[in-house]
Formats: sequence, C-alpha cells, structure tokens
Amino acid sequence: MAGFGQNRHGPERPPARHIRLVVSDMDGTLLTPNKQITPQSIAAAQALRHAGIPLCLVSSRPPGGMEMYFEQLGINTPYGALDGGTLFNPDRTIRSSLSLAPQTVQEALDLLAARQVDPWLFRGHEWLVRNARNPLVLAESRTVQSIPTQVGDLHTCVHDIGKVTGSTADHAMLQEQEVHIGRELAGRASVALSSKWFLDITPLHANKGYAVRQLAADYGVSVNEVACIGDMNNDIPMLAIAGLAIAMGQSTPDVQTYAHCVTSPNTQEGWARAITDLVLPRCHTASVLHYAPTSVTTAPPP
Repeated sequence: MAGFGQNRHGPERPPARHIRLVVSDMDGTLLTPNKQITPQSIAAAQALRHAGIPLCLVSSRPPGGMEMYFEQLGINTPYGALDGGTLFNPDRTIRSSLSLAPQTVQEALDLLAARQVDPWLFRGHEWLVRNARNPLVLAESRTVQSIPTQVGDLHTCVHDIGKVTGSTADHAMLQEQEVHIGRELAGRASVALSSKWFLDITPLHANKGYAVRQLAADYGVSVNEVACIGDMNNDIPMLAIAGLAIAMGQSTPDVQTYAHCVTSPNTQEGWARAITDLVLPRCHTASVLHYAPTSVTTAPPP
C-alpha cells in the first residue's frame, strides 16, 4: 500500500476537508533515519505557521529529546512526550501527566526480564536504566541528547512512572512480546512498539490518541479538524481518530489501514510532501488559534 496520496485501503470515514491543527510523530516521520530534519520539512513547518496552523509534536521520546528540535522548526507549541502520557505547555512546564500503577510497573519489569529485554523507566524529566553502558542506552542517549540515571534495582523506582520501555536488538522477539505483554497487562496499560528496538508500556489512556484529544480541546478545535502523521503501531491511536490520518510510506500495512492517505517514506521527503500536498490545501483558518488549557492535572495511578 506504500505510495502517495489517497489510500484505497484506509478507513471508511472520509478525510477532513478543513484542517486547523497538525499533530505529528517524530522518529520515522518528521525525522529522517539519521534523526535530522530536512530543509524541505523546515520549509513545510514554516508554511504551516504562515497559514496560522499550529504544529504540535507527540512522541515516545522523553521531553528533552523533543525540545532539542523546537528552535530548528521555529515552533513554540504544547507537546506530548512518553507516547502522549505527559503533556507539556509551550513554556515546558507539565500540563498533565498519567502514570502506571506501581504493581503494573513491577509486573512489566518482570515480564521484560523473563525474555532478557533491557527495561528503562521514565518519570517526568527522569530516565532510569539498569546499565548506562548498554549499547542501546548509549545510542539512545546520543539520539535524545539526554543522560540517564543508573539504578541498581529498578523495582525500587516504581512510583509515578509515565512509561516503561523494553529495549533489545532482537526485533522479532520484541514483536512477539508486544502481543504477549499486551495480553498480560490488558486493561491496565497500553503496549505498543515505538520502533523495532523499543516496546513502550504506558498508562492505559496514555497514548497518542489521548494527547490529540487534549491538544485539540486546548486549542478549541474538533478532532475532526486535526491532521495526524505517523509511522508506527504507537501512532495508531491518533491516526484512528484524526480528521486527516496520514501514514508514512515505510509504515506497515497494519498502520496504513488507519490512514486516509499514504505519503512517501521518511527517506524521500514524506513529511514535507504530506504537509505541502495533503494538509496545506485543507488549511483555511480565518482566525488565529490560541492555546488555552482548561486545567493542569496529574492523574494518579488507580
């Protein structure tokens, strides 16, 4: 189904004709495989701003790994880190956050350990790991320009956790664990791959669909007026509700099933093409949108 334009295998609901807000994934979507933003994508982001359309980012990344790109993009908008479970205001203060129940964190750690998958914990701006010298930890540290805190026993840090990530180079096994752990934690957590190396376990309602609903409400627009762009399983919750859902060309058929349109891969200017050819023609904002969060809340674990 990879290609460009209208997706014949997409959702039955028609794509929106009018877009007032764009919410985008980062890795595999806005970013190239070497974690760069191309000049074409920067120009597309500028075109959105000139059209009066806010661009908000929602990512599995911790906040610091997102903020490092804001100046380059020229954006000062709210954003969702940790798969959307923690929303930040434009001034980088926390707007709202969801956390896993401590018992669920304990069980997630045990399930990952059973398959020798290295676990990471995220809490606010903290990134906690067992071994800071693990190759995947080192690679991710370079990618998000953040230094983790090494903790001997992660079982002692199970309170207020916004995300548990399992990391391994065994991609096939991680796909199997997405199904297995998802079944084991059903009703208590959302479980989805955020890349072929990472399996994210987040609070049940802490997904990118939750973030899109919150961002739309805070801007005073309908979800039907939001365009969402993504490439991985953890993007499905936002693609499933977006007025205009766009999948990257390299995304799997499962992800593309939820998209109205499929753009080019992130190796071929897919994000810039999606904004220029699919989103901007639907942007007809008559007035400037203002971000006005209704309240600042932190949801405790059940």
